[in-house]
Amino acid sequence: MSLINTPVQPFKANAFHAGEFVEVTDESLKGKWSVLIFMPAAFTFNCPTEIEDAANNYEAFQKAGAEVYIVTTDTHFSHKVWHETSPAVGKAQFPLIGDPTHQLTRAFGVHIEEEGLALRGTFVINPEGVIKTVEIHSNEIARDVSETLRKLKAAQYTAAHPGEVCPAKWKEGEATLAPSLDLVGKI
Repeated sequence: MSLINTPVQPFKANAFHAGEFVEVTDESLKGKWSVLIFMPAAFTFNCPTEIEDAANNYEAFQKAGAEVYIVTTDTHFSHKVWHETSPAVGKAQFPLIGDPTHQLTRAFGVHIEEEGLALRGTFVINPEGVIKTVEIHSNEIARDVSETLRKLKAAQYTAAHPGEVCPAKWKEGEATLAPSLDLVGKI
């Protein structure tokens, strides 16, 4: 079953954010756009590169009215030490959520049972708490957060403009399409 257009399941998790431990829940995601980025684990070699990419683009996410959340199967305590010891992770100004019970990884369909880790999953969630995009892939392939930002903006655009769709490689400010019988077979 696809998670697209389904509400985020209720959850409660601890995170390290802005030098403090904070609680993040499904209610925390409501009222603004949210991007959840699942990673296998802290203190790995590839995950810090993705966190640094997200940190380098965080201002653009904030400007788009979205919060970024990183989720691993580690604890929030591990995330505190990871933030303090990794130069790349230390750039993160967004919450680093710990999911040691695997509640989130299972709810979002990214849990690897045999390993107790998460696949690389990215989810864009609208202000009502409904999942609008899903990307899940194998752990050896790191993501490019600029594509996540593009998908966020496309989801925001189509939410604000019902009846329009964003074509392939659409970027903010470019033309969209209004689906109609007249377009069938002409594109």
